[in-house]
Amino acid sequence: MTKKIAVIGGDGIGVEITVEARRVLNKIAEKYGHEFKYTNVLMGGVAIDELGTPLPEETINVCKASDAVLLGAVGGPKWDVGPGHLRPEAGLLGIRGALGLFANLRPVKLFDALADECLLKNSKKIDMVIVRELIGGAYFGKRETYIDENGAKAAYDTMLYRDWEIERIAKVAFKLALKRTGNVVSVDKANVLDSSRLWREVVHNVYAGNEDYKRINLSDMLVDNAAMQLVREPGQFDVIVTENLFGDILSDEASVLTGSLGMLPSASLAENSVGLFEPCHGSAPDIAGQNKANPIAMLLSSAMMLRLSFDMEQEALDIENAVEKVLAKGFRTGDIYRGNDGTKLVGCTEMGDAVIAEL
Repeated sequence: MTKKIAVIGGDGIGVEITVEARRVLNKIAEKYGHEFKYTNVLMGGVAIDELGTPLPEETINVCKASDAVLLGAVGGPKWDVGPGHLRPEAGLLGIRGALGLFANLRPVKLFDALADECLLKNSKKIDMVIVRELIGGAYFGKRETYIDENGAKAAYDTMLYRDWEIERIAKVAFKLALKRTGNVVSVDKANVLDSSRLWREVVHNVYAGNEDYKRINLSDMLVDNAAMQLVREPGQFDVIVTENLFGDILSDEASVLTGSLGMLPSASLAENSVGLFEPCHGSAPDIAGQNKANPIAMLLSSAMMLRLSFDMEQEALDIENAVEKVLAKGFRTGDIYRGNDGTKLVGCTEMGDAVIAEL
């Protein structure tokens, strides 16, 4: 089976970790008789430097013509001084909009071998998925910076949601829950925000309108309480569904539960288009080019690509199992290495080597 993959290395450690992803995918291709064809394209700071824009039109076209997109990371302090439309993050928002990537899935799983790395001691087993609406809300609403009638500089951002945007992300969460424990927590701020009141109404309408969903336990939680509960008792969560801004904050908060951002993969999905798969961490320019990056989140994102875009379940499981075995054997990159515990400090390439050896 031949699949076309657009590869956006991006900035900082993004280049290094996508190299390891390709190596692991090539091993999968060899093992199962697949063929993966890669096309490298630019986005983020490197695209600004070379082409003057964070999201070149060629990148959009290549991604649309591909079966999936792998993204390393974008951004860095070098580009923080530019206007909003010329910052690397504008490329990230742009590619989400261009590909219609409305559903962001962020699995948060604490591997047994890293139990001591969790900042919460004696917590229950952590294995959840945060389903975040990705192309609506405050990040995509109308915004403006202006001088008001009294001469003060002012700014606003609009958190806008339409019922159909909420319906489709709710369905993603419910369908996912049917394959898991069947517990969905919908997070909003319905005690204050009109957009959250609509969110809650529509989520419950979707739930009530499908008999299959009756097997699911649906509950609502205000976002401030959800933030507290994530650090109080994270084991209570299975599937969390929420809007863009809240999902961004909560998923980053949840990342520390796994011991490191370097362990968190993600998938961004459209209704009838290509999916984009990327780690949740940033570009880490302070360690870029030093073979210190943790590639595991990128490798697990590649496994999500195999499962969700290519329907290659066993191949995805192979990568996930290989990662688990490597961690159980004590291999650690710097972000999860503590020393004096029998573990072995390795670099980005060596971690890739270890996973490939298990495959």
